Amino acid sequence: MRPSLTRDPAAASARAAAGLGASLARRLRAEDPELLSLEGAARAAIVMPAVFAFADNVIGQPQTTIFSAFGSFAILVLADFSGPPRARLVSYVALAGAGVALISLGTLCSRSPAAAAAVMAVVGFVILFSGVINRYLAAGSFAALLSFIISVNVPAPPSAIPDRLEGWLLASVLGISAAMLLWPPRPRGELRAAAARACAALGDLLESECYGDASLVRSRAAAAREAVATLRRRFVATPYRPTGATGSTEALGFLVDELDWLRSLARLPTGAAQALGRDANREAIAAAGVALHASAATLSGLDDRPDLERLVRAREGVFEALVRDARELPAGCDHAALLCAVEPAFRVRELSSAAWEVGANALLATGRDPPDVDWARRNSPSAPRAVAKLLAEHARLRSVWFRNSVRGAAALTIAVYVAQRASVQHAFWVVLGTLSVLRSNALATGSIILQAVAGTTVGIVVGVGLILAIGSNEPVLWAVLPFAVLLAAYAPGAVSFTAGQAGFTVVVVILFNIIQPTGWEVGLIRVQDVAIGFAISLGVGLLFWPRGAASVLRERLAEAFVRSAGYLAATAKALARHGDGSPARNVQHARREARAAAHLLDDAFRQFLAEHGADRLDLESVGALVAGATRVRLAAYSLLAMTGPSVAPAGWDRCASALDQDADALRCWYVALGDALAGGTSPPPPHGLDLDSGRRVSRCLRAAVADGDSRRIRAALCLALAREHLGNLQHLEAELAAAAAELARQSSGAAPVAA
Repeated sequence: MRPSLTRDPAAASARAAAGLGASLARRLRAEDPELLSLEGAARAAIVMPAVFAFADNVIGQPQTTIFSAFGSFAILVLADFSGPPRARLVSYVALAGAGVALISLGTLCSRSPAAAAAVMAVVGFVILFSGVINRYLAAGSFAALLSFIISVNVPAPPSAIPDRLEGWLLASVLGISAAMLLWPPRPRGELRAAAARACAALGDLLESECYGDASLVRSRAAAAREAVATLRRRFVATPYRPTGATGSTEALGFLVDELDWLRSLARLPTGAAQALGRDANREAIAAAGVALHASAATLSGLDDRPDLERLVRAREGVFEALVRDARELPAGCDHAALLCAVEPAFRVRELSSAAWEVGANALLATGRDPPDVDWARRNSPSAPRAVAKLLAEHARLRSVWFRNSVRGAAALTIAVYVAQRASVQHAFWVVLGTLSVLRSNALATGSIILQAVAGTTVGIVVGVGLILAIGSNEPVLWAVLPFAVLLAAYAPGAVSFTAGQAGFTVVVVILFNIIQPTGWEVGLIRVQDVAIGFAISLGVGLLFWPRGAASVLRERLAEAFVRSAGYLAATAKALARHGDGSPARNVQHARREARAAAHLLDDAFRQFLAEHGADRLDLESVGALVAGATRVRLAAYSLLAMTGPSVAPAGWDRCASALDQDADALRCWYVALGDALAGGTSPPPPHGLDLDSGRRVSRCLRAAVADGDSRRIRAALCLALAREHLGNLQHLEAELAAAAAELARQSSGAAPVAA
């Protein structure tokens, strides 16, 4: 007998539900593989209801109850401090102290709409803009803003300050204790781990260079390229730059750039180990490979240190071998033969210098004792001066961070004033609605508004359903509250922004029905209030981001290329003319300008990545240009760091002037590239270095070799090394011009060019 084909509807429904559950579980596992978000949400679900219950049932003061509930949410959900335990504890304590000051200030201003709006403008801008200093200030900004928003939008006399602070401090003590002791987050260190993998891959590549196995070199070059690309993607994927003004965070940012730069150098010219100074070349390549592997171990937390002294000896050995072996060159060798003889050693020296930078930054990024450093870091400003300089770099209208801070402060100020003037019930929801969608440009804000409205609506439907089902049964409301908090804390990161809004709305409906039972009306009130906040956020977004971050990104790219090329030209000229290794004042100024432009470009690039609708081709073109700007800047730094101390011989200006035309021509091309990027026009075609200047440099080197004076040979080699840097960047022009042309085509909407 054949089995029946009739399906059991109940069994089919069960299978469908099981399949849906399995699909959801796989998605959550993919979004939160180490269950860190779930642990944090569970911590909030345990502690927040407990704090709220103690304040409501034991203390019994409404102001204390409100601030204990929202203070717990701010500390346990909004403040996401990562890193070493000591740094996390200091950050939490600082947030608690800031909350005391902000709640006191907000309460004093809460009964005057004009004063509330004015102080909101200052407080909002200061908190948001200070996030540029380091990731801890950025991570705690929303929690700090929430403490002020609640206090300034719930009018109360100054006599209410002690009760409010009691609730905040209760939430702070228990919340910080839970954050530090209950499932403390394990140091994730994704960026450091990715840097370690990139170091190891580059070390493997250099080892294969020593072996001379071409197939092994190709395979390891591909692996190194992918490892460095993964590191770069992880670095720019975070909304906040994971660096600061000084210390280990600054070193981590340098490390990302240096590894990218080192990768471009790691494929050595054919015969590098057999050219002039071949023994010294081999030693430098081997020392760089060993140092990179040791740097990987350091970044992985192992007790290992890169041998930077060996790298210094190897680097200087390459130069000394060049000086020694150059005397053996035939007196009549032509320009091409001379370059073929010395160019591999230049690249090896440059490679060993980059490996030294990687090793030094690996030590600094892990809190180890820093090694002896170059003039630039010996003369680095103190921490307060470095912070002031960083803030000054971003205190300009076209800075993405500055503009976001002004936009946020303006939106919050308008929201506070409108809510208080309109006498909106629970006015802080207007401001929270504004705060929740202050992201990216106006277009992205619009999409987030739709998600927020949808999430709020779902949350209200669920919350109202719960209230209708539960009624005024307070024990049941208390039983449901932890699950609502769990959803509100877990959903934004693991599910979606919409789900997070829904969960937060359910929490609010339950909280207010415990404090002051009003039934489903509290949900309707929240819809009205947050709708006003959404409208304000969209209006301010349209005002400050009419076209999004793309136009700002083009301008920041243009400035980065101009400043970096100016830095390179100034460095090349100073070293060619003075040859004493001491930076001229204009070189120091050019370096500061180039670094400031690099910081602004980094922020603009992150903002661009955060926007919706950027297709893959956009990211490829922009990524190539961002990497190109970094390479130009690091070429200048590398040239400055690699040249050893020597004194230019008398009458050397004639030889040094051979470099002026090439340096100026290179700078002019990159300035023209910047103008094309800023204007959205076609880039200039690549230019060629002046062959006559190259021959003049070769003549100076041959004359120095013929003279046999080591001082003149060193000066001539420094001159040739500077021109080699210019030549490398001239070869980069074709790649950058193609990326800029593609970007201009996309901006104009033209059809792609057929291959």
